[in-house]
Amino acid sequence: MGEAPAFFVDDINGNAPNGLHLKSKGYETAINVSCNKTYFIGSNENELTSTIEIRIFDKSTNEWVIPSVLGIKPKPSNGHSAILLDEDRILIINGNSTSNNCFWFLEVNTPFVKEQKSRLGTEVVAWSKGVIGEAENPIVISGPSGVGKGTLISKLMEEFPSMFGFSVSHTTRAPRKNEQNGVHYHFTDHSIMEKDIEDGKFLEFAAVHGNLYGSSVEAVEVVADRGKRCILDIDVQGARSVRASSLEAIFIFICPPSFEELEKRLRSRGTETEEQIQKRLRNAKAELEQGKSPGLFDHILVNNDLETCYENLKKLLGLSNGVKISQKSELFHVPTEHTISRIDQKILINGCASEKEKPVINMFTLDFSSIKGGAPGRTRGLNIYTKNGMILSENPS
Repeated sequence: MGEAPAFFVDDINGNAPNGLHLKSKGYETAINVSCNKTYFIGSNENELTSTIEIRIFDKSTNEWVIPSVLGIKPKPSNGHSAILLDEDRILIINGNSTSNNCFWFLEVNTPFVKEQKSRLGTEVVAWSKGVIGEAENPIVISGPSGVGKGTLISKLMEEFPSMFGFSVSHTTRAPRKNEQNGVHYHFTDHSIMEKDIEDGKFLEFAAVHGNLYGSSVEAVEVVADRGKRCILDIDVQGARSVRASSLEAIFIFICPPSFEELEKRLRSRGTETEEQIQKRLRNAKAELEQGKSPGLFDHILVNNDLETCYENLKKLLGLSNGVKISQKSELFHVPTEHTISRIDQKILINGCASEKEKPVINMFTLDFSSIKGGAPGRTRGLNIYTKNGMILSENPS
């Protein structure tokens, strides 16, 4: 619980309209969610803060609640608007910002938030950045050691270098010589990674020799933000974890023509001892059995001949006729002073800019009918319409 920040209970119980701008020590917006709760979104001028703060007033108890705030948090803006989209989320539009950083969703009752409320036993909200347009679904590729999945991925990256990218994994082990943070791994503390795993920020993770390794939601989203399609090369157990997450991906399992052929390939490498080969064979047998699990993989490719298997992989990914060229739009600016109104699943935004803020589009429509995703990553699928037509998805490189 927290104390009321210079607001009067009688004023709040007066059912202020959604999107009302209120003054406390700084700039805040009040949004009513259901008949019992009002969410105050903003920042205080006298506090050293780099993120927007959230307070909740519970009308049923006349008490203030300071929630746990999850997700990547937007920086404060000296002018923002907010509107309730449904009982699950609030849309926040930051003024004096460009279109790739002005739309944010505050999730208040989504499945992710409900899960975290149950886990923490307290009030929870979660931020999710709104992104214009869609992103290609990530690709999860699994298969036993020696099956050739690494070679297939390398061929994809070589033929389509601007189309695919890898997410950078996290680990709690110390960096080795010449390893760079953020390039080879995101090196982090054990306690921090454990907390992030509990908060649902990881798609999959594993403990290896006392250290944690894992793929975070944010690392996958960063690849999509660069306009690339993320490839996840993980084992079957990791693929099962990703399948259970909210990530919409294509799951592909690479298998050998026979177990005997897989053993032959492992031995032909000549890089491992007999003990290591036997361990890999035991793991491979288990992975081949798990790979047949119903509902886990969307496609199974048999790597009998590498070139044939690679062509089949390209067909699955729609690459047989070359690279798809996506149309991009230019960034536009949202002014500090603007008004918003809602018609069905569209938000009409009107603004008037000062000379310093130009160029600016004074009127546009935000269509949120196709949004998907959300905390702890991104909310994608926003579409923008102007007087000149639709502004398509942009993925800045």
